[in-house]
Amino acid sequence: MATLNIRQGFQVLSLPRRSAVQHQPTTWSRTILLSSVLALGSFLSYLLLPMKASTQQAVIPPAIQRMQAQIALNVPSRFQGKIVSRANLSHEQKAIALTFDDGPWPNTTPSVLDILKENHIKATFFVIGQNLKRFPSIAKQIVVDGNAIGNHTWHHWRGQMDELTAANEIETTSALIYKTTGVKTLLFRPPNGYLHNGLADYARQRKQVVVMWSIDSGDWRNHGISVDKLVNHVLERARPGAIVLMHDGGGNRSLTVQALPQIIQKLTEQGYKFVTVPELLQMQGQPLNARLNS
Repeated sequence: MATLNIRQGFQVLSLPRRSAVQHQPTTWSRTILLSSVLALGSFLSYLLLPMKASTQQAVIPPAIQRMQAQIALNVPSRFQGKIVSRANLSHEQKAIALTFDDGPWPNTTPSVLDILKENHIKATFFVIGQNLKRFPSIAKQIVVDGNAIGNHTWHHWRGQMDELTAANEIETTSALIYKTTGVKTLLFRPPNGYLHNGLADYARQRKQVVVMWSIDSGDWRNHGISVDKLVNHVLERARPGAIVLMHDGGGNRSLTVQALPQIIQKLTEQGYKFVTVPELLQMQGQPLNARLNS
């Protein structure tokens, strides 16, 4: 039976050892050998296919590269390998993190980026590998604008996975994020927030931060949602240290784009400032005089 050895981020599929018996293989032995070869071929095809997505490294100015490295490294070590849904901040530390899932996506993601830029704030985007492969320039813009970027798997699968499948879903996406944007992200969000299908366990083993949320905007709902409801869902649950779930891909997100300026305006009026997830986690445990400046 094929076995999986994972060392330093590489997956190696090893074939069964050859039998010590040197005489002609039995039918059963030939069947095992053929199955193993086919499995190896399938694995290599699956692993290499996403890597064809972007053959060119992103050309990014040195200043942006330094900023990208800071985003990746500034996730406090105490959160690595952990599951977080919010930061524990005092009532005076009125910071909140907006997050967007399922992009990058044409029209929606650029519109969200424009709104963020107009308001001089940053957010965190959890991208799907397949979409990143199709729209790499949008992902580059996410990072160039100073936003944080995270891993949301390659296919957005939600079913139970073995370790090999979970590894491919996460590692191929992380590799393409790095190839496209230059960022080695430590942020991971499991599709639909499922924590028990193998993905979160693998991410934690790799010392990534599994980022959940404390506020669900509800923009993923197909029915019974409106701009006003989206805005109210966020405002009613806003607390210092909150992480807000929104979406810039995965369907028609026009309501999200319409609601976002109102959410930003109303929370700003309440004294909130908007930070990325790494910045939010850095604030936990800091004294008030060490808070991030607006």
